[in-house]
Amino acid sequence: MEHNNHTDCASEHNATEADRTYSIGQLAEEFQITTRAIRFYESRGLIQPQREGTNRIYSRRDRGRLAIILRGKNLGFTLEDIAAYLELYSVDRSQRTQTEMLLDKVEAAIADLNRKKADLARTLNDLKVLRAECTAFLKTVDKT
Repeated sequence: MEHNNHTDCASEHNATEADRTYSIGQLAEEFQITTRAIRFYESRGLIQPQREGTNRIYSRRDRGRLAIILRGKNLGFTLEDIAAYLELYSVDRSQRTQTEMLLDKVEAAIADLNRKKADLARTLNDLKVLRAECTAFLKTVDKT
């Protein structure tokens, strides 16, 4: 009997947690972004809160999508890439297609960053050579 009460409490907690909603201010504070940014993502169709009058009510799904959006932006993906990724989730619940697309984007991003890293290493080396030449020149000028 005690076990059933615990199970009932657990399922009640899960239902409550699944039904949890958030205000725009709560999400802005949690993710350390502006409410304007959240409204922008909404205007792009990336999140779709319910409305009660003028108030936006965000679901756990909206919160999860916002987390994906922000992570994608942080990793350098475009909003179009992120939108395509989110759209695939609605189409393929197994997430296989979504994961394949993400892997392709990740591989491309890694390749791009490796190119930039090589470019930065060359530039840094060139600047160090130039610094050494300038320092050597100034030493000769100071001696005259």
